[in-house]
Amino acid sequence: MSGYYPYGGGAPVPPPEDKGGVALRTVLIVAAIAGVVTVVAGLLIVFRSPDEYGLASNRDALALEAQPKPSGQPEQALFQGGPDVPPPLPQINPAPPMLPSTPMRLVIKRLGVNAPIRSVGLAKNGTIQVPPANNANLVGWYRNMSTPGEAGPAVLLGHKDTKTSPAVFNRLPELKHGDTIEVKRQDKTTAVFTVGGVEQASKKTFPTQRVYGSQENAQLHLITCGGTYDRRTGHYTDNVIVYATMTSSYRS
Repeated sequence: MSGYYPYGGGAPVPPPEDKGGVALRTVLIVAAIAGVVTVVAGLLIVFRSPDEYGLASNRDALALEAQPKPSGQPEQALFQGGPDVPPPLPQINPAPPMLPSTPMRLVIKRLGVNAPIRSVGLAKNGTIQVPPANNANLVGWYRNMSTPGEAGPAVLLGHKDTKTSPAVFNRLPELKHGDTIEVKRQDKTTAVFTVGGVEQASKKTFPTQRVYGSQENAQLHLITCGGTYDRRTGHYTDNVIVYATMTSSYRS
C-alpha cells in the first residue's frame, strides 16, 4: 500500500506510532553499519598483505635484478653459478683464435678506459701480482695464461681504487652482457671481445675453474676487487669478474 487510510479516503496520514517497531529498526540500522565497517576493515587488511591471503599477482613480484633503481635504470643482473659452471657467453658466435701476441693496451669505450698493460707473474705468496698501486691507470696481464686473442682464457687485473682516487677498474661492475672490450696487441692487431656476463664472488669461494680453466675459444677475464672494504685487513671481501669472448678482430 502507498499510505495508511483509516477512513477510506483523503490525504494519507502516518500510521499510529509503533514504539516497538522504531526500536527494532534502530537496532537493524546500527547492526548494518557495524557490518559495513567490519567488511571494509577486513578488505584493507587483505590488500595490505596479499601474499598472506593468496592474492599476490606474479606481475607484482619482480626478480631482484629487475628491480628499478631510483633513477629508473635497472639493476645490473650478475651472473651466478656453481664452481663447475662454465663462464657465461655472449649471444654471438666466437671468432677464430689468433696467434699469441703480447697485449699492449686495453680500451673499454663504455667506461672511458684507455689503459696501458704490463705483464705480471706470481707473487711470493703464490697469488697473482697486481699492478703497482701508485699507477691507478695500469692494467696487469697474467703472463702464465693465454695472450688476449689466443685460444684459452687471458686474464687482466686492475685496481678498483687507491688511497687517494678511483682506479682503472673502478667502474667494471657497470659492464653488461653485449658490451665490447678491445685489446690492442703488439702485432698491430686489435682483438674485440663481447661481454657474456659479470660475476661478484667472495674471495673465500673464488671460482678458480671458471676463471682459469681451459677454453677452446679466445676468452678475456677482467678481475678487480668488490664487495665490502675490510679496514682490519686492508682488502675488499669480494672479486668482480667480467667474462668476455673474442667475437672479431681488426688490424690497427
